[in-house]
Amino acid sequence: MNYAHGFGQRRQIRALSLSFAIPMSTSPSIPLVPTKSDEELLESASPVKVLTTPDSSPSRPKILVVTPEITYLPHRIVENQYAISQYSALGDQAVNYSSKAGGLADVSASLVSALYDMGADVHIALPFYRRIYHIDPDKLDHYEKRRAKLTSQMPEERVHFAKDYIFNYRERVYSADPNRSVHISLAFQREVINHTIPELQPDLVHCNDWMTGLIPAFARRMHIPSLFTVHNIHTQKTTMEEMENAGIDAAFFWQNLYFERRPFSYEESRSTNRVDFLTSGIFASHFINTVSPTFLREIADGWHPFIPDYIRNEIANKYYAGVAAGILNAPDPDDSPDCDPALVRNYTPQTHVEGKRENKLAFQQRVGLQPNPDAPLFFWPSRLDPIQKGPQLLADILYHVIDKYWDRQPQFAFVADGPYQHVFRSIADHHQFHNLIAVLDFDKNLSKLGYAASDFVLMPSRYEPCGLPQMVGPIYGSLPVVHDTGGLHDTVTMLDPFAHTGGGFIFHDFDDQGLFWAIDQAMAFHALPLEHRAAEVTRVMNEAKSRFNHHQTAQAYIELYEKMLNRRLVEWTTPAPN
Repeated sequence: MNYAHGFGQRRQIRALSLSFAIPMSTSPSIPLVPTKSDEELLESASPVKVLTTPDSSPSRPKILVVTPEITYLPHRIVENQYAISQYSALGDQAVNYSSKAGGLADVSASLVSALYDMGADVHIALPFYRRIYHIDPDKLDHYEKRRAKLTSQMPEERVHFAKDYIFNYRERVYSADPNRSVHISLAFQREVINHTIPELQPDLVHCNDWMTGLIPAFARRMHIPSLFTVHNIHTQKTTMEEMENAGIDAAFFWQNLYFERRPFSYEESRSTNRVDFLTSGIFASHFINTVSPTFLREIADGWHPFIPDYIRNEIANKYYAGVAAGILNAPDPDDSPDCDPALVRNYTPQTHVEGKRENKLAFQQRVGLQPNPDAPLFFWPSRLDPIQKGPQLLADILYHVIDKYWDRQPQFAFVADGPYQHVFRSIADHHQFHNLIAVLDFDKNLSKLGYAASDFVLMPSRYEPCGLPQMVGPIYGSLPVVHDTGGLHDTVTMLDPFAHTGGGFIFHDFDDQGLFWAIDQAMAFHALPLEHRAAEVTRVMNEAKSRFNHHQTAQAYIELYEKMLNRRLVEWTTPAPN
């Protein structure tokens, strides 16, 4: 059994008027911090006094986003740091800031840029991965093109790098060695806890995933409201002794941490009672969010057995206390067929027929499929992971699908890594389907071309915290085939080409026959007359572009920040949402 603050029985959580969740101890011998009254907490929750009317604040609240990953930073930072680099030890390593391991990096970059564009006083703290940030001068032209697309003017003083020797020579954000990942995380959090937060004095701290999980406990001790975003259900554990060896004064905020077992005292638990990073972040924060409203409900209702009970319980506590939300991620602004340099021909919703036709032929030739612009093309862009992504469902029926529609020669392309690569290669080898099935390692540019070439995107996930391919696909005119779960439920509705509604094909039962049924619906749509099909794809592309963008995501986070602070972050150019 796991315990937070030595609770021997289920905690009670109460929500304050600012939507804070304050844990209530059942053990008076271990008082919780803070111990102030609700009113005193509201007064002290920010260096700037909380006012009763949001519009009357003399200054904008200061938001600190803490993330272990980032894809890019707005171009003014880069311009200023490039000038500085001529006279500093950073050299040209300051030119390109990009530390990416997964979707969190894209979301962090676009969210910070969008928040700044909307006028929020946003700051960002991240590790300084010196080797990852290095850019070859020969590749500067490509970087300049990407930078020119960004409209932000975020000044360099908004960026707070955590610098430590452990970051200097890393070529990736996370380590295959869990112990090494813990040490990297502790070095990052030490700098944020010891320097960034005390020096910046933010009004609100927004942390992301397990590598920032200790910071909400420190923020609560400092009476600073915190938001914790759960992107992935992954965690690590360590002891307070290891934290202190890394330079973090765990004794200052230990009562806000989540332990493996009941902590009878600080001294008793210091060396032997491990702290869970992700669960501490969830427990200690004032508000949490997942990256899908449906996935949040599924966790709270106990749908997914792979989630440890103690993590589920903490998320459920926040959910039922009314201090949890689901905010969808959105694709990067560069994911657009009208400007994507990976395509052989750019196109818009109005010109997609010829544009996708040319890209399909180019893609087929590049991956070894039979060149045929009229063949239905199904594209798999996600990792081939049977635990989450469901490739086993397609493997069970792939031969039968091709056999059923043999006269139409459907094609399946996989640009993805993962353990099921060899399964699909074996199917192609066994049935001599090499002109109908292509399996390649993930490559970003080839994947982008796959979206533009394909008619359908396959995402039969068992569970999906959010997912991006089902949003990127429709933007490129490739309709998603998905299992009805998590973020897929929130982003895909069943296509009705005669009622002109919906944008994909959904199956409800996670089994191979459910996926087969959804593929049948996709094939029926592909058999419609070209004019009818083209009109529907145009509609879907337009709707996806307006719905799936970081302005919508940033606006949702701003509304949540304002709810937590009871203050305005930005002056809305249009009436603020109710």
